[in-house]
Amino acid sequence: MNARQAPLFDTRPFDQANLDRVINVASVPKRSPFRYPGGKTWLVPRVRCWLQSLRERVRLFGEPFAGGGIVSLTVAFEELADSVLMAELDEDVAAVWQVILSGDAEQLARRIVSFEPTLETVKQVLAGPVEDTQDRAFATIVKNRVYHGGILAPGSRPMRYGEDGRGLKSRWYPETLRRRILDIASVRERITFIHADALDIMRRRAYRRDAVWFLDPPYTAGGKRAGRRLYAHAELDHTELFRTTATLAGDFLMTYDDAPELHGLAREFGFDTLLVSMQNTHLAKMKELLIGRNLDWAR
Repeated sequence: MNARQAPLFDTRPFDQANLDRVINVASVPKRSPFRYPGGKTWLVPRVRCWLQSLRERVRLFGEPFAGGGIVSLTVAFEELADSVLMAELDEDVAAVWQVILSGDAEQLARRIVSFEPTLETVKQVLAGPVEDTQDRAFATIVKNRVYHGGILAPGSRPMRYGEDGRGLKSRWYPETLRRRILDIASVRERITFIHADALDIMRRRAYRRDAVWFLDPPYTAGGKRAGRRLYAHAELDHTELFRTTATLAGDFLMTYDDAPELHGLAREFGFDTLLVSMQNTHLAKMKELLIGRNLDWAR
């Protein structure tokens, strides 16, 4: 790999005081078209720091649990790596990325701008029929925007009141969605999307020393139930994820809910751990667990 380019951001390590400082997510550009449970906007400044701390420029940035994709989108827009690989197993979420990154983004954007969300129109969209990926992508965006918490998993329900009593329209910002979708389409040559299993994606590219991996799996380790409630594909063999991660030739950063089981797995595979502050959607200050080979850049 060639020598690194000059840093675009302040790469000084976070001191201990900063670890207790909650990131102001308003300072992070909002790129994703999704309202995504478990989104990682709060982690973006630390991801920048991590990538800039590496000795060589990243050729491939992989996010095999893409979800709402805010980290991958940041890397693509800010050119923090030569190319970005996003993967997602969920068929509905995958459809959105497939449409945006395949050249059909303008059609999706037009459908969003022309749509008026009411209980009746939402029911019509979600009842189908789904004739192609474009239909599935549009229905996914509608559901994500009008369902409580943006939750797409089975059992989720439409918002009743929303913000300021605006109901289904309270999270429907068509022009904002249009802009985000077309912005993503404008950098699509930097992004490859694959509808596939995360572990398979990692195994096939584990040999690449010029790749780094951001891993944000569903939080179901240690008996956690949130992942099962939030995601359609929440079941995951966490031990196998750690085993597969250990085979990666390139660096990685993994994020998890804090659980004793995960500290044990990190020790078993020789990984470093660090608790960092974050703020959830209810503005409650929480700790999340970072896992990597060396987290000195974050200390």
